[in-house]
Amino acid sequence: MSLTSPSTFGVIGLGRMAQALLFPWLESGLVQRASVRAVVASQASAHRLQTEHAGLSVSVDGREAWAAPVVMLAVKPQQLEAVAAAAPAPAPGVSPLLISVLAGVKLERLQRLFPGWRVVRSVPNTPCLVRAGLTALAWGEGLEAEQKDWLLELFAQVGEVLELPETQLDAFLALTSSGPAFVALVAEAMADGAVASGLPRAQALHLAHRTLAGTAALLHEQQLHPAQLKDMVTSPGGTTIAGVRALEQAGLRSALIEAVVAAAERSRALG
Repeated sequence: MSLTSPSTFGVIGLGRMAQALLFPWLESGLVQRASVRAVVASQASAHRLQTEHAGLSVSVDGREAWAAPVVMLAVKPQQLEAVAAAAPAPAPGVSPLLISVLAGVKLERLQRLFPGWRVVRSVPNTPCLVRAGLTALAWGEGLEAEQKDWLLELFAQVGEVLELPETQLDAFLALTSSGPAFVALVAEAMADGAVASGLPRAQALHLAHRTLAGTAALLHEQQLHPAQLKDMVTSPGGTTIAGVRALEQAGLRSALIEAVVAAAERSRALG
């Protein structure tokens, strides 16, 4: 495969995550809109997506999509067996590329279900929607260096990309893909606390979001350990240590640790 866009790009399942990836890829030019052959489960979904995204080919018929040299597989893990059973085998001597975004589904299973395909397992997260995502890639058998370079460039359009051994993907998913939901709960709870203390709801939400975004930027750009930042804003007998004490009494730290571990265990179970 050259590093130019493929002649045809199949998408099996055009849900929220597939869209979060596909549309930035189209804007980058690495995938051409006219080359996309997307497949969804219902005619109503196909009509809606074609109406919302003019010029995009979306249908319930997967024959053209599966004939593409590159296919993104973005169905629910529970649908995998049925989808694989309906997928045609590649033509003799052809080894198309399958990009899986299925949570927890391991390379060994993908390669068994899709013989003749070269497979990469990707784990992107929801902030890809605003090109602030994190994606881990684990390589299947037989991928060429040029294909890996193209995939790294492709996923770089939506954020930071890491190459990881597959054994680390469940933990990566639990932290980066489930993590935004945990952070959203924290943001909502902080805003609720501000409302309880007298701020209007809209203002409380805005300030909570900006506080989280600014804190993340400070941690990242100055390469601070979280404990360093906590100590920077915690003075003896002050407001922050009173709040930190309340969080420790409520078990916030333990709850977040267990949330990430539970998400990783669920990812392993899905696989």
